[in-house]
Amino acid sequence: MNPFHAAKSQNFTQAAKELFITQPAVSAQIKGLEEACNLVFFKKRGRRVYLTEEGKILFKHACKIFEYARELENIVNDLQQLKIGVLRLGTTKTYARYFMPFMISTFHEKHPDIKIQLNEGSSLEMTYSLLEFKNEVAVIAKAEDHPEVQFIPFSREEVIVIAPVNHPLAVKKSVSLQELAREPLIMKEAGSGTRKRVLELFAKAGQTPNILMETGNTEFIKQLVQRGDGVAFLVKEAVLTEVQEKKLAVLPIREKQLFLDVSVAYLKNQHLSPPAKAFIQILDQIKPGDLTLKGIGSLMAKMLVNRNKNLNVS
Repeated sequence: MNPFHAAKSQNFTQAAKELFITQPAVSAQIKGLEEACNLVFFKKRGRRVYLTEEGKILFKHACKIFEYARELENIVNDLQQLKIGVLRLGTTKTYARYFMPFMISTFHEKHPDIKIQLNEGSSLEMTYSLLEFKNEVAVIAKAEDHPEVQFIPFSREEVIVIAPVNHPLAVKKSVSLQELAREPLIMKEAGSGTRKRVLELFAKAGQTPNILMETGNTEFIKQLVQRGDGVAFLVKEAVLTEVQEKKLAVLPIREKQLFLDVSVAYLKNQHLSPPAKAFIQILDQIKPGDLTLKGIGSLMAKMLVNRNKNLNVS
């Protein structure tokens, strides 16, 4: 703003040098401002210029405007450099418990100043959270296709059948879906990617599952199964500890192994914030090439190896 520089230096020639323009151009802009406001902001005596009282008042407020402008420039730079910002992330309850704490720690190591808002829900709920702009990125199973949502394959999780350790079927090498259809089933909630895959599996076999209860709480499902209230289909990674400690038994399915494809999801035609882009970049770095064999357990192991390498280098 030419009048601002002129007021600051109280010299039209100096203002012109600072702005790399001619002195007449500075004078013309000041005259135009005074005419537009119907006020006089400068008085001249010889080669010097002085601010009028009106000019002093205007200059005081102009200084504030330029100070705010500098602050805005700094904020924009901080946003671009990931020194400030928020990552709004959605995921399933299972991933939130067994995978996201490690993933978030890895993200914070690289970008410690970014705040994270982690939202949990079924895969379907998290898909719609993207459409409602509640989240920018979601790590979920593809529970439903949507033309506005981009799904990038991330990992493939094995889904297993768990039962009490003293269950009659636990002594068998494998069980059929027909046998499982007769068992009370504790099912994941509507909108769950696991539930979708399980129902598809039963439908292809011409069987109807005996659903005793539905819930999105994986820990509650494991407790009910341990008590003998039924069997359940859960992601293998979520029950590894209980199986190793022989608190739960695994019932191998005779027909086929069941897998859940997990994806990184975001809106196709919407701009991603710098924190969201940075998070996706981290996922791309650890994503395995062979999705048929690698799940979150192997991903976490790979991340640990990379972390240790970085620590040794530093």
